Amino acid sequence: MFKLWASIVKDVRILLRDKVGISLMFIMPVILVIVVTLIQNSTFQLMNKNKLTVVVCNQDAGKLSKQLTSTINKIGMFKVVRAASNLNEQQMGDAMHSADAMLAITIPPDFSAKIEAKAKSSSNKALKSFGLQADSAKEEKLTAPTPLILHYNPSIPESIRFSVNGALTSALQIVESRETLRTLYFAINEKEMPEKLEQEMLNGKAEIKQVPVSKGGSITAPNATQHNVPAWTIFAMFFIIMSLSGSVVREKVSGSFIRLKTLPTNFAVGLLSKQITYLCVTLFQALVIFSLGLWFFPYINLPALNLPADIFGLVLVTVAVGYCAVSYAICVGVFAHTQEQANGFGAVSIVILSAIGGLMVPSFAMPGALKTISSLSPLHWCIEAYYGLFLEGAGLKDVVISIIPLVGITFVFQALTFIGLKRKNLI
Repeated sequence: MFKLWASIVKDVRILLRDKVGISLMFIMPVILVIVVTLIQNSTFQLMNKNKLTVVVCNQDAGKLSKQLTSTINKIGMFKVVRAASNLNEQQMGDAMHSADAMLAITIPPDFSAKIEAKAKSSSNKALKSFGLQADSAKEEKLTAPTPLILHYNPSIPESIRFSVNGALTSALQIVESRETLRTLYFAINEKEMPEKLEQEMLNGKAEIKQVPVSKGGSITAPNATQHNVPAWTIFAMFFIIMSLSGSVVREKVSGSFIRLKTLPTNFAVGLLSKQITYLCVTLFQALVIFSLGLWFFPYINLPALNLPADIFGLVLVTVAVGYCAVSYAICVGVFAHTQEQANGFGAVSIVILSAIGGLMVPSFAMPGALKTISSLSPLHWCIEAYYGLFLEGAGLKDVVISIIPLVGITFVFQALTFIGLKRKNLI
């Protein structure tokens, strides 16, 4: 036990001398989790609380185009800025820039006429199907309405464009439905449709209530903090490779491993001390980042982190993630010939494993082949276990299915480390 303690003290002293490694293990992940969470939270608020500024160029003089503009404004998603009616495409770009808008809409000159013609045609068809007398006037050949033109800044995410397109489609449907109802009502009753009846028919929609499904019965809606804190905690843990793999390479190149063989001690003691030392580092990383989410985030207007109900499960998953990160770092250090190789390969491999593991892009959004490959990344099983606890309200028994593959991958790293040390005659 004394030999193990002495070896741990030695590794701690070496670690404390590595100022760059400490900054990469603590300062960089802290900055990363704060910046990424701020950005993602602002994106969530952009769609949920803030309004998108949209420039509307209404080239139509009819009443329906004004109704459309009013309907778009009432959706609650947009802040409408009205522009002149004679702008060309270049001038629309200038208007967007002046209004600091990411979107603009051009309503074509024949918008009202085409919608009225479509409403009249639909009304006549409905009357005929009811067996009533339709408008005897000769029907003109109905042509499709001229589409609205949606101008957008190329930097706007595709997901937001889809949401905007859906909102505009809903606004168009409201305007078309209102005009069809008015036309049909007038054809039957020969008087204008009462406003109260119109509102009841158009606004009496069933509401949609969103309820997050969780295994623990919690109904707390996930937020940017719940998504990012676990993800970048994992990234920070695995980034100890920059310090640990370099330490292994230095001791290997300097002959420390060979000298250990001449001493009355087991080489496993030195290897175990590194694992214990850096496992404690990973646990401290998790403690620091989770504490930031709990107490610091509310001070910078970010949602506070909600810890899982199963704290024991959280601790066990964190230990499993940390030990896997330590095992991977030692494995890379054993096979690398120089510190530059260890640092370069380690940094790039962690970024790649993060990308295919689901830390940067959700696994469910990946194509089929890449989704299969992602299961080979240890970070995939790490994030699955953490998301089960933080987002789904799961307990330890629910995330065991993610812990088992993670433990299996850890054993593979340990086996590769043993094989590498054996081939290099270091043990």
